[in-house]
Amino acid sequence: MGDLDLDFGINANSTQETLGEAVVHSQALVYVSSVLGWMYFAAWTLSFYPQVIINWRRKSVIGYSFDFVAFNFTGFVAYSCFNTGLYWIPEVKAQYYKNHPEGVAPVELNDVFFSLHALAITSVTVVQCIIYEKGTQRINNWARVLLVLVWVYVLTTVVLAVVGSMEWLDFLYGFSYIKVGVTVLKYMPQAYMNFARKSTVGWSIGNVLLDFSGGWLSILQMLLNAYNGDDWASLEGNLTKLGLGLVTVIFDSIFIIQHYCLYWKSSSLYKPIDDVEISVEAEKSKEKTAIMKQHHRSEGGKGKVRRRSVSPAHRSYKSTMAPKTSPNNNASTSSSWDSQSFV
Repeated sequence: MGDLDLDFGINANSTQETLGEAVVHSQALVYVSSVLGWMYFAAWTLSFYPQVIINWRRKSVIGYSFDFVAFNFTGFVAYSCFNTGLYWIPEVKAQYYKNHPEGVAPVELNDVFFSLHALAITSVTVVQCIIYEKGTQRINNWARVLLVLVWVYVLTTVVLAVVGSMEWLDFLYGFSYIKVGVTVLKYMPQAYMNFARKSTVGWSIGNVLLDFSGGWLSILQMLLNAYNGDDWASLEGNLTKLGLGLVTVIFDSIFIIQHYCLYWKSSSLYKPIDDVEISVEAEKSKEKTAIMKQHHRSEGGKGKVRRRSVSPAHRSYKSTMAPKTSPNNNASTSSSWDSQSFV
């Protein structure tokens, strides 16, 4: 979900400038590259909404990995800090150009917009995980340990930057490393959850398809730029972006196979999670049984009222009408008349 533009952003303008100054095979491909950049920017921007919509419609987040949500939120907090710092803080920008005198702007306005927008929508999914039905789902202990370590690292580097032992630029680069690690990890819990449940219910396939499209468009742009500038070494200099692109495409491919090939028959059912989550049909049957029990209880209550309303005179009348019996069958007859008096 927009994880491939980490260090260099959706930097269509910078791409044009760089290629424009170099020898290119075709100027038209420069514009094609720019279009590809905006296309994967749009795909990744829209990719956040299908999951929010499906959570809202179901009023449930069962099937949506909380580990994924936690990693995703942490990643976009880090990414937003990285982009806003390099774009808006003059001291950080000065440090960057000091280290890269001939470098182009590493972050553009669209990068800042994308990261802040992603953080806002991810925050919505966090709120949904709190307020909607979730069964027994929670953040697993191993994920909690990793997240604690991440934020301990952040606090440590903040202190070092404040006391002057570290440049603020290096502090922000630490956020970029966090984003890389989170992107590699965050898809694993969701893929495993789908496998364990044998279902993709609760995990939006629309989200996956848009993310998958954006990933391929990003990789295609990198390859096109390398060809057009006859600079295949640029791929080595951008291994972070290329590697994250491949990771995203691989996991999205797994999700697509899970949804359309492996677990397509379970598209209308919930699957067990720790023996708590039940199928939709079973849920309906449970509600039906509860209604029937309540109906029977109400009828039983009315019956008791009718029995209490029988007057002593009426009972005495019935007792006078009872036939005389012999001692041998007195017990059985008495029992039968006792039962009749409570009908």
